[in-house]
Parts: sequence; C-alpha cells; structure tokens
Amino acid sequence: MSTISEVQRPGPLASLDQWLAYLLAIHPTEIEMGLGRVSEVARRMDLLCLAPSKVITVAGTNGKGTSCAMLESILRQSGFTVGVYSSPHLLRYNERVRINQQDVSDAALIDAFCAIETARAEISLTFFEYATLAGLYLFKAAQLDVIILEVGLGGRLDATNIIDSSAVILTSIDLDHQEYLGDTRELVGREKAGVFRQHCVAVVGEPDLPKSVKDYAEYMQTELCRVGFEFNYHLVDGEQNTWRFTSTHQTYECLPVPSLPLPNAASVVALVSRVWPQITEQQIASGLVNAQLAGRLEPVQQHPLVLLDVAHNPHAARYLATQLQAYQGRRIVALCGMLKDKDINAVLTELSPYIDQWNLVGLDNPRGASARVLFEALPDDASRNTAVQFDDIASAWQAMQQRIAKDDVVIVFGSFYTVAGFKSVLVV
Repeated sequence: MSTISEVQRPGPLASLDQWLAYLLAIHPTEIEMGLGRVSEVARRMDLLCLAPSKVITVAGTNGKGTSCAMLESILRQSGFTVGVYSSPHLLRYNERVRINQQDVSDAALIDAFCAIETARAEISLTFFEYATLAGLYLFKAAQLDVIILEVGLGGRLDATNIIDSSAVILTSIDLDHQEYLGDTRELVGREKAGVFRQHCVAVVGEPDLPKSVKDYAEYMQTELCRVGFEFNYHLVDGEQNTWRFTSTHQTYECLPVPSLPLPNAASVVALVSRVWPQITEQQIASGLVNAQLAGRLEPVQQHPLVLLDVAHNPHAARYLATQLQAYQGRRIVALCGMLKDKDINAVLTELSPYIDQWNLVGLDNPRGASARVLFEALPDDASRNTAVQFDDIASAWQAMQQRIAKDDVVIVFGSFYTVAGFKSVLVV
C-alpha cells in the first residue's frame, strides 16, 4: 500500500479529479470492512451526531437508490431540507452527495476532503469511507431537516453505520457480495439488520423475511413494520396507474404508480406515514410522480426504445424480467456487460426468456468479465445462437445500430459500469 510520503497530497486549489486520484492511490483496497478507523475520524470531526437532523438509513440488496430518491422527493414536496448520500455514481462523483436534490459542487467536496485529511492524520481510509465522511461533513454544515444514508455494502460493517439513525428502510434481501456478507439469506439478513437501533422503527419491504432479521430486531428492541403484516399495497382493480396503501396507522386510497419500483414506493410510504404523519396524501402523490433516478429502467432514446438498468444480481434481474413483460410482442435486444464476481449465470438465466438477441461486452475494469465469459454463462443453445460478442460498449452499440428496428426495445444492463459506459457513448 502506498504511503502519504510516496503520494503527493493535493491542496485546496487542486481539482476534484486530482483529489480522487489521490484517494485511490493512498488506499487502493476497494473494500476493507470494519468501523474502527472511520468512526475515529468521524469522532475527531464531530460527525457522529448529526442532530437536530433526522437520519434515515436505507439498506437492502436492491432498491436502495430508488427508495432514497422517492423518499427525498416526497420530503422535498413537503417543504423539508434534505441531504442524500448514495453510491456508486454513474458519471460524476458529485452524484454521491445531494443537498435539496442538487449534486454538491467540486469545491464543496474538496473542502470536505481537506477537512478529512487534517482530521485523519495517521489513519488510513478507503475511497468509500472518504465519500461517506465527506457527505456527513457537508450535511452537518448545511443543517438539514433530514439526512438519508444509503448503505453501500451490507449494513453492520458499512461506513454509514457509524451514525445512529432515527428510522430504517430494509428493501430486500438476496444473495450478493457473498464473500463479505455470507452465502445464505439468513447470513445476509443478519448483516443488513446491523443498521437497526433500539426503539427505532424499521420498515421492511422484503416479503420473505429471514428469521435472523426478526431475531435481531427482537434483540435490539427495534419495531418492525413489515410488508404483508403492518402494511400492504395493491393496484386498484381495473387500474394500472393507481394503487392503494393500507397500514396499521394510515390508509391512502388513490396513489399514482411511480416510474420507480412500486414495492419500494410502498416501503417509503409506510415510513413517511409513521415518521411524518403530518405529510398529506397529495404531497406523497406529488413526490412519487416527480421521483426519478438514473439507471433504473431509464429511457434514453425512443425510436428504438432504449432502456438502461443497473441490474447486476439475480434479485434485480427477476424484477427487470417482470418489467420487460410489458414489451411482449416487440423484439427485445440486450446489451449486457457484467463484473466477474457477480452470479452471471443466474442473472442471464432470469432474463433469457425475454431476450431475442444478445450483445455481450467486456468491461474496461479489473473486475470486468469478458464477453466470452458471458457467452459461456448463457443458459441454453437458443440464447447462444443469438449472441454476438464485443470487446467494448462503443463497438457493440455501433454494430447494433445497423441491426435494430425502430419498434425494437433495447435493454442495456448488467452493471453500473455498463450503464455509465453506454451513457458516455451516447454523449460522444
């Protein structure tokens, strides 16, 4: 590992890119679990308590980003000042820290990095830990009403867990990052439940809740608000654009279906109705309608329809498959790139019944899987017979444009890197 003496520390006048290169150089290990180092730096910076802001932590295998976006939108429609910390980013690092739905500036991040450098002294921090501390530093300075923290990995040992939250959303539980979180849903659930706090409410959108989560909630005296028990939701009969929410505390008869996943919307509404009962149904409806998040079934072109989705594990692939059913009768063409540490075979198997033609790409990343690896992971000969392999996204898209028709549907998915890379190609 590089030391500070070997790497030139940028100053306050350096660019954000120079700072990011420095942060990567001094701690090249991407993931280093544990809260001791980041907690000590946060203590030195007086960041462990963010009062009077109310803190909401969002954990889960999938659906964290969309839940944060919908909660942020509802709270902003209701007049609250709101900060959101999320990861990873798609195109700009600044996306990781939002204040009142605006990405923070380069100058604000550099100011935060300078403060962290002064405080950390001899302590080494990961790239993610720097980002978390920068978000907390900027949120505390802004004196916000609400701070929303999206867990990066797991929960128990994630850097965001140095903060005691007022309430929690646990979106879903499935296998991902098994090398860190365990290879069963019980183990994964226990890691994610690590964000629970005594006497706080935890809204759980996972319908098949592992026993480990319930046991830990009981141990921590955390109040669970579970889908199918303390709250429910369903589409209104005969309607595709309206849904009904019911809970032990509130009922909303006619909410609009958002562009983001409805199960996550229901969990957000369950939280809002518990924590902010003064927020009206109209404010909730307006927040849901206006909520957006890049890379989540995001349309970027209409003829042909091109959709981007960061789905990269089996749970997310199953949800994406249900959304593709809406385009049955149209030819669906996939552009897929994935990381080699993901369950590639399971993801492709979930989606293969809905894909008419595959375009497989290698990712320019040390963790990226080659197109050949993706090809070999396709579940059957029928899928492999339609598949074309490419070295990169740009060459794949150039070739695809010669073969797709205006009424086709193109789905670009498999990784944040794939979606970001495709967006860059479109811009060029």
